[in-house]
This record gives sequence, C-alpha cells and structure tokens, in this order.
Amino acid sequence: MKSLKAEGHSLSDPRIQLDILNQHNERLKTTPKFEEKISEIGLYPLQPNEIEIFQINVGYMCNMTCKHCHVDAGPDRQEIMTKETLKQCLAALDDPRIKTVDLTGGAPEMNPHFRWFVEEVRRKGKKVIVRSNLTILTTNKFGDLPDFFAKHKVEVTCSLPFYSKRRTDQQRGEGTYDKSVSALKILNDLGYGTDPELQLNLVNNPVGAFLPGSQETLEEQFKKELHRSHGIHFNNLFTITNLPISRFLNFLLMSGNLEDYMDKLVQAFNPAAASGVMCRNTISVSWDGYLYDCDFNQMLEIKTHEKAGQHVSEFDLDKLNQRDIKTDQHCYGCTAGAGSSCGGATT
Repeated sequence: MKSLKAEGHSLSDPRIQLDILNQHNERLKTTPKFEEKISEIGLYPLQPNEIEIFQINVGYMCNMTCKHCHVDAGPDRQEIMTKETLKQCLAALDDPRIKTVDLTGGAPEMNPHFRWFVEEVRRKGKKVIVRSNLTILTTNKFGDLPDFFAKHKVEVTCSLPFYSKRRTDQQRGEGTYDKSVSALKILNDLGYGTDPELQLNLVNNPVGAFLPGSQETLEEQFKKELHRSHGIHFNNLFTITNLPISRFLNFLLMSGNLEDYMDKLVQAFNPAAASGVMCRNTISVSWDGYLYDCDFNQMLEIKTHEKAGQHVSEFDLDKLNQRDIKTDQHCYGCTAGAGSSCGGATT
C-alpha cells in the first residue's frame, strides 16, 4: 500500500481536505462551524493554558502504511528532520517551563539522529515520550532500541488498535498483531509496565466510523485479555478518536460515511472536552521546523498564528502562550464524547 502522496491522490493536498470538510455538499456546508460551537461556550478564540509539552514530528517515514494514519506516513515518505533543526529544538528546550518532549512520526525511530537527540533531551532533564508502532522494534536494525529506551527511561506509548488479532491486522496490516505482541513482551522483560520508572502505554482507536468506547472500560478489557492471552502488562490505555483527515477521510468518503461521521462528532460535542484539548498545553513542531497548534493542524498545514512565530528558529514561549489557536471542522474530533488527545480522553 502506497501513501496518498505517492499515489498522487487529491487528498494529499491539505487544501482539498479542508474544502471537503467545509463545503463538499449541502449537508457539510450547513454543519455548524467549530468556531461557532466554541463561541457558544465562551472559548473562542481558543487560547493556551500554558505550554508544557513539546511534540516533535521527526519525520513522516514509517515501516508501515496503516489505513487510518492521519500523517499519511509510509516507507515511501522521505521527509526527515535534520540535525540542524533538531539543534534548534534543543535550544527551544532550554526553557524550563517545557517539561515533556513527545517524539512522533512516521516511525520516529527511523530518524537517523533519533538516539543522539533522545540523549541530549534527557541531559536537559526533560521527560521523553516516544510514540512507537511496536513492529519496528522487531526488526534487525532497530531491535536494540528497547534496551536504549530502558537505559534512558523513555516513556513508550504504542499503537495497538485492539487486543484481538483480527481487528488490529484489519487496520494496520497482516502480521501486525503478532509483531506487536512480540515487542510488548520484550519491553515487559526489561521492566516496562511493572517498573514505575518504565512507563508503557497503549493507544486504542476505532477501526471504523465510530467513536471510541469508555477509556476506563477498554483499559480493563485490554489488561485482562492481553495478560490472559500473552502475559502482557502495561500501565495505561489511551483512547483516541479518528479525525476526519488524510487516509481516514479517504475511508469515510469511499465508504459513504463522511456526513454521518461528522454529524456524530458534532452531536457528541462536549464543552468539558473542549476545555481540555491538547493544543492548550502542547506545541507541535514539524520535520522542517514549522510550528503548529497540534499534529493534526500540522498535517493540514495550518501553522500557528503569525504573531506568535511560525518556526522553531524563532521560538518564543511567551508569545506562543498568548496566541490564538487556529481551528477548523476537524477539531470536532478532539471535542466529541469524552474528548481525545495524544494522552487519551480529556474528561
């Protein structure tokens, strides 16, 4: 399976994605605007509480091509953050108000400077989270990374759509489940999931056009089933809503589910979830150093407000903490039901 970009697919253009969400047909044209929705509860313009998390997308290259991927990542993507840009990120991290560095991709491990960067960030005393697809940890080239993670006390947050083989492979490709289980066992053997200093989290997102179930209930089910079937331990399960962009938007269009899914998100709008959206305490940095309010805005190429600075080379946390956050119709995905963020439900 190729990425949308490699296919030359129209949805690889973020402008077309936004156009579809706003005015694909009469039904979507009349969908309440997200800005109006948060105006009703006094949150417009949406502003940060205080940025504490520095999320860096170090590249769109990945060893997998998952059906739901909002990054449109894959082996054919070549965008990778350079060492020069990573050094600019390190300079920004001198600000003590930033406590956590969240590394994502693609497969972040495939950036050639990944290990060097993790070591530099840990020297600064920051917490490091790596968002791993798990399967990369079973390859020869990256098989020693679990030891590296444990040595530097990196928090590992892993994609695992479901605790059953069928549903996981359906979304992420044949053989994914077995490789994921193997990687989780390796991490468990190092103490991940049981040692308080080695946090291991799983991420669940729906396989189809529906909202995630209760995070608390699913975590209980995942823990019970993964331990019963494979003896696996982990700390937390994060439920994440699929946002209607990129490959998931393509799925919604191809399956005729887009309008119903948008209605579902709008009807499930939760003011409490809107108050806790991740863009209020996180800033997202793209592989080429541009700043975004979140990873989803990054994929839609909606940069941070001009007055706050738009590149990590001009990083100013005070300006960013005072900016207006940019929103559009996809933001309904983070405010539906119990809310959704890279750390799971927000309520």
